[in-house]
Amino acid sequence: MKPRKVTKAVFPVAGLGTRFLPATKSIPKEIMTLVDRPLIQYAIDEARAAGIKEFIFVTSRGKSALEDYFDHAPELESALRKSGKDDLLEILKDTNMDSGAIAYVRQNRAMGLGHAVWCARRLIGNEPFAVLLPDDVIAAERPCLLQMVEAYEETGGCMVAAMEVSPEKISSYGVLDVGQEGGNVMKVKGMVEKPKAKDAPSNLAVIGRYILTPKVLTNLNRMKQGAGGEIQLTDAIAEETKTKAGVYALRFRGQRYDCGSKIGFLQATVAFGLARPDLCNEFASYLHEVMAMQKAAQ
Repeated sequence: MKPRKVTKAVFPVAGLGTRFLPATKSIPKEIMTLVDRPLIQYAIDEARAAGIKEFIFVTSRGKSALEDYFDHAPELESALRKSGKDDLLEILKDTNMDSGAIAYVRQNRAMGLGHAVWCARRLIGNEPFAVLLPDDVIAAERPCLLQMVEAYEETGGCMVAAMEVSPEKISSYGVLDVGQEGGNVMKVKGMVEKPKAKDAPSNLAVIGRYILTPKVLTNLNRMKQGAGGEIQLTDAIAEETKTKAGVYALRFRGQRYDCGSKIGFLQATVAFGLARPDLCNEFASYLHEVMAMQKAAQ
């Protein structure tokens, strides 16, 4: 029997974004722009491409600008229409969400990713659901979550997106203990949150894309604080490795950028700028000039 279709997605966006202060003093990190689109728009577009119909945002104080971003802007739309700027009106359409398609719940205490997902439990109900972390922006020919949905339809259970990381970075991730690797989809035997390199079961790390069963929410009900004193989503997913349904990892095809870090954000800006036909030539020329000046100065 095929697993139930995934139509709901949770976006944990309650974080303070302290690594981007002072910018995030007045704006949510999730609407910081990568080229000309906010980070959250990339996540929304990826979710839509994977068939998601209901969007659940776990927010906190100071996120009103994020909520406003998805609303209609009648004055702006009217001005663009009068000016004949139909191309910009089309761009705005992707930022508007239908009434009832988007919901917001508050995480009133910062207790970790697992707690943030648990906060959305009543909206998720008894259905499988996706979780997307907007900090992780993934450039891929086929959107990462769509790749996961297609794999999930064959495996069922829970699924996480995985990528290989270097030993010096392994302690920043949830790390997978997998069975014999044979292809892009692997059965997961266990998961360890932020291990030391010498204790890591592999170099396969979980990144911010998940497809989860409602059983994970039941596990979160029982969870105690884990690594970093937070309620870890990894721990709740790890419990499912012991069940018949199981947990699977997809080694996705694409390039992931950690836009929760300054260097990752800068790398993504360069990559996405060079990928834009309207920007690439002039931008590439500028980058060559900068590199030439740096070499000349050395």
